[in-house]
Amino acid sequence: MLEIGSPTSLCFRTNTTCNALLQELQQKIWVDIGESDAEKDRMLMELEKECLEIYRRKVDEAANSKAQLHQSLVSIEAEIASIMASLGVLNIHSPIKEKGSKSLKEKLAYVRPLLEELRLQKEERVKQFVDVKAQIEKMRGEISGYNKATMLGSLTLDDDQDLTLRKLNEYQTHLRSLQKEKADRLNKVLDYVNEVHSLCGVLGVDFCQTVSEVHPSLHRTNHEQSTNISDETLDGLQHMIEKLKTERRLRFQKLKDVVESLLELWNLMDTPQEERMRFARVSCVVRSSESDVTEPNILSTETIEQVSAEVDRFNKLKSSRMKELVMKRRSELEDLCRMAHIEPDTSTSLEKSTALIDSGLVDPSELLANIEAQINRIKEEAHSRKEIIDRIDRWLSACEEENWLEEYNQDENRYSAGRGGHVNLKHAERARVTVNKIPSMVDNLIKKTLLWEDQTEKSFLYDGVRLVSILEDYKLTRKQQEEEKKRYRDQKKMQDLLLNRRESIYGSKPSPRRSTSIRKANGYSGNVSMPPTPRRNSAGAANSEIMMTPRSYSGHHGQNGYFKEVRKLSTAPLNFVAIPKEDSASTYTYSEPDSPLHN
Repeated sequence: MLEIGSPTSLCFRTNTTCNALLQELQQKIWVDIGESDAEKDRMLMELEKECLEIYRRKVDEAANSKAQLHQSLVSIEAEIASIMASLGVLNIHSPIKEKGSKSLKEKLAYVRPLLEELRLQKEERVKQFVDVKAQIEKMRGEISGYNKATMLGSLTLDDDQDLTLRKLNEYQTHLRSLQKEKADRLNKVLDYVNEVHSLCGVLGVDFCQTVSEVHPSLHRTNHEQSTNISDETLDGLQHMIEKLKTERRLRFQKLKDVVESLLELWNLMDTPQEERMRFARVSCVVRSSESDVTEPNILSTETIEQVSAEVDRFNKLKSSRMKELVMKRRSELEDLCRMAHIEPDTSTSLEKSTALIDSGLVDPSELLANIEAQINRIKEEAHSRKEIIDRIDRWLSACEEENWLEEYNQDENRYSAGRGGHVNLKHAERARVTVNKIPSMVDNLIKKTLLWEDQTEKSFLYDGVRLVSILEDYKLTRKQQEEEKKRYRDQKKMQDLLLNRRESIYGSKPSPRRSTSIRKANGYSGNVSMPPTPRRNSAGAANSEIMMTPRSYSGHHGQNGYFKEVRKLSTAPLNFVAIPKEDSASTYTYSEPDSPLHN
């Protein structure tokens, strides 16, 4: 039994209806009309032809509809494939590849939602790309310095552009690298700006105007304009820093020179500390390096002008007190020469300097500069003479020890057990060691002096006399004293021998009065002193009857701190005492405190 609504039942009903209508047309209508057989055949042919045309039109329409559906399905599939390729999606089921499983409309109903979903994914991915590229272009613009109008031209995306996650990750990685470069550049710009701010503060220069010359955004008054970090800005900041550093170096040297002049004038004029406190802030520049000067406005033009004005004021004040200053510096020169045992230049003595200033023949400033040059020269020479002067001090100290030891040896109570006896005994032991070193000290001092003279190509003068001559005279005098002592010891042996013979002949000892006297033909006592030390002979002539011994005096430390207490070499007589004769006989006796002849 045929199902109602199926294609077969519909065709059966159509055929039955057509046959019924054809029978009604042939058997009733055409019969009633009286149509001929030929006319009936013609009309049947037309009727069949019209039916075929209707069928053919319907088939064509159905074929066209199928083709359109297939084309739509292919287009959708192609778009899906394109979107999948651009998005990098690989695994999506395609219903077109299934054979005979579904109709075209079913396939279209399946792929259209898939296409919409892929379009949404593509749209979202495109937004991500546009956002990343916009940020990249913005970063590039900030780094390179081009404007936003130029930046917007490259934000469009092509339909066939790669929209895969791999490409998106590449853009994001590039964006992060640009963000890091921006952060580094921004930190660099901030460091440069801070350095410019510090330099402007030291120099007293307007910071806002200075950085605005490089780029206005470096000192922005609103928050809409970001800080420019382009290469041009960085180069401009570097150039500005170099310019400010050069200006700082010039101003620092200028201020240092002015402050040094001010300090010299302060010391020269004995300026009180209260008056100096006005410029205490800038006086530290002399002891500081350029990089250590960070106080605001310390290198400003106003500060330099103030210090320069103070120097000009002191220069005017100095000219009115020039004579007093010349006298003061000359006294300082003489003090230095005295402590260094150097003869001062007589051309600038107090008397001559006063006379020259009063007569107006010499500019006091030139005279003062001459004395200052002499002071510097004396200080340098004193420094080169220091080692030899120290050796002279040790030699003179040894000579004083020798004098003390001689006095100690003549003391009859030196071995007593009194208070301080053991201290003097230890002192005497140390003095003997020191005295034994005197000859080698003198020889070494002569060698050092000759070496100094060879190096400087001039004589070493000690208070105006050549030191080598003094030392040679001292050696000669000491040698003569040693020979005198030897002759005295020989005479003493002879006297002891005579005394022993007299005692054996007369059987008695000499009286105490006669035993304490030793008479000599030359009128000198046998109680001979220590070998004397040399002195400077002011006449410059050698006199064998005048002995050379050191006379000490207390010196004072000079301004350069090189000199300790020193001793002048001055005249002192030998420690010989003439003993009056008791009779006309030329016999002499000698007595020591612990001698057996002493009663």
